[in-house]
Amino acid sequence: MPDRNHYIGRFAPSPSGPLHQGSLVAAMASYLDARAHHGRWLVRIEDVDEGRSVPGAADNILALLRTLGMDWDGEVVWQSRRKQLYQAAADKLGAHVYPCGCNRREIADSRLGTAPDGSAIYPGTCRHGLAPGKTMRSLRVRVPDPAGNADLVTFPDRAAGLVAQHLATQSGDFVLKRADGFWAYQLAVVVDDAQQGVTDVVRGADLIDSTPRQIYLQHLLGVPVLRYLHVPVVRNADGEKLSKQTGALAVAPEDERQALAALQAAAGFLQLPLAPASSLSAFWQAAISAWAKRIGLACDAS
Repeated sequence: MPDRNHYIGRFAPSPSGPLHQGSLVAAMASYLDARAHHGRWLVRIEDVDEGRSVPGAADNILALLRTLGMDWDGEVVWQSRRKQLYQAAADKLGAHVYPCGCNRREIADSRLGTAPDGSAIYPGTCRHGLAPGKTMRSLRVRVPDPAGNADLVTFPDRAAGLVAQHLATQSGDFVLKRADGFWAYQLAVVVDDAQQGVTDVVRGADLIDSTPRQIYLQHLLGVPVLRYLHVPVVRNADGEKLSKQTGALAVAPEDERQALAALQAAAGFLQLPLAPASSLSAFWQAAISAWAKRIGLACDAS
């Protein structure tokens, strides 16, 4: 169980569109966990992929969090302003990284399979150097060879229990810097969490399969391994994860009544038994207490 005297959590939305009910559930879970532990709750804008960022989306997300009564601690961090930190981390990895000259078609044709998150498992074509005529397109990190289970990463998830993944066969050497020049999420999130002192990550279960890669990078960079809690994701009527790509509607309350309705719906999805609240402050007081009981804390909402 996380130490109540040293807890730093975070919510890290991507500004590729407005906040929808699925991302509100993730935000609420991370916020409640931090507040129940009397810890700090940070907000980080994950705009490392600047090509997907929608102008104004980040400001709208921040304004919505304020409207919903979800105040964060400290200053908001923007990944697009931290590129030098990612470069320094890549430099620190040294011989663990190598240039890759393969394009998407070549990777698709030679893939060893598909990772749990849907990405191609890279066969290591450029592990021993670029072929004649090839130039660097991306930067990859070497994962351990499978001999003796050297590639096995395990971690205790607070919801799913013990999670195990063989990096060599379920991930392959993964990208740290993409062909378009943007730093990859896996590296950026590890660097940011370490630099911000994050201790606990509460996020959607769709990201659980990327956690072993992040833990591997934490080990390579010599930074603390975090505690993880992956909560169920909201799905649409077709069973698809609710997202901007599947037509998720924006959370856009026009008054406190609508804000409370959105929050009650998110709390209901998280199976928190809450009576209708008369105000935002009353909602959060009840929600924090309910979450604390859920995770076995004797906690007040002050």
